[in-house]
Amino acid sequence: MLKSKDLLGLYSLSAEEITEILDGAEEMKRMLESGGKRSELLKGKTLVTLFYENSTRTRTSFELAGKYLGAHEVNISVATSSVQKGETLIDTGETLDSLKIDFIAIRHPMAGAPALLAKHVKASVLNGGDGMHEHPTQALLDMFTLREHYGRIAGLKVAILGDIKHSRVAMSNLFGLRKLGAEVYMYSPSTMMPKELEKLGAHIASSREEAVDGADAVMGLRIQLERMNGGLFPSLGEYARYFGVNDGVMKYAKKDAVILHPGPVNRGVELTPALIDGDRSLILGQVTNGLAVRMSALRLLSQYRENNNL
Repeated sequence: MLKSKDLLGLYSLSAEEITEILDGAEEMKRMLESGGKRSELLKGKTLVTLFYENSTRTRTSFELAGKYLGAHEVNISVATSSVQKGETLIDTGETLDSLKIDFIAIRHPMAGAPALLAKHVKASVLNGGDGMHEHPTQALLDMFTLREHYGRIAGLKVAILGDIKHSRVAMSNLFGLRKLGAEVYMYSPSTMMPKELEKLGAHIASSREEAVDGADAVMGLRIQLERMNGGLFPSLGEYARYFGVNDGVMKYAKKDAVILHPGPVNRGVELTPALIDGDRSLILGQVTNGLAVRMSALRLLSQYRENNNL
């Protein structure tokens, strides 16, 4: 059983809680694959998606997760909401709470915004990505994809390459994978590598080859130009040449190593098209698994709410 009404990050979750969400995702995926899109597990509940940043995969999968479990789903477009009139996040949350909703899935450019919102609402808050902090459901779906493929996470070597500094995905994956016993190697240009990550359990590689050597999985990360002030690397072409993942780099990984990416992918930059579309790629499977993971999270949070009379 989850220990909080909210899902804000993997740093604060125990290995047991993470495993419970992944176990639930297995059940949800079986239901999806059997054509079960009319469950009533969340009948009478309401999910609001409140995204202050653009999103395709995360917002859509939250919306579908709610609908497939029988909840009412409302998408709030921040561009046309009272936020444009100066309404604060807390005021928005308290307004939604007054409408007796049950869940808020939020994406926000500021780190800590979901946690701030959670303190001021009775609804359960699910973090769909906050600044450069965390993106817990993305990491959970990555972990679910690995466990589905290998049957385990403990003992795997996962290499994460790309824009580590600006990646909330990298942070959540580091926390989650380490808690379930995987080794995490990271590599990026020095200008895009946060300091002191080793204190959090990451192995910082000095080259692509070192990061990928013997890896079971290689995850590319998108260069997040929208979070940069410029000057962190010369050009996209040079980045692809010296830091991107290609067939030559993948020769250092295990022969059956898989390719992951949280999307959207800059083709030919972080990963070559051959790897993105090749037999090793689990990228499209990650999207399906994201739906199953978010369905699992919503169901478990609903159970917490019922058990605690929320």
